[in-house]
Amino acid sequence: MAVKTITVDMEAYDILAREKQKGESFSQVIKRRLGPSIASGKLLRLLQGFRPETTEAVRKHLRRSRKERAG
Repeated sequence: MAVKTITVDMEAYDILAREKQKGESFSQVIKRRLGPSIASGKLLRLLQGFRPETTEAVRKHLRRSRKERAG
């Protein structure tokens, strides 16, 4: 698996460290907190029969919500 090294400030590190569960890597924390959620994936599959603009509006809302949660 390829890896990238990133730099975060101490505040971001402390936030990640608080979120980290026993036995979990920082990569797993990031994916768990910022990756697509099962619920949002299910919702988008359910919306496939709706008008494209409705589906896109929901996608935008989900992206915005993820960004807000990330801080």
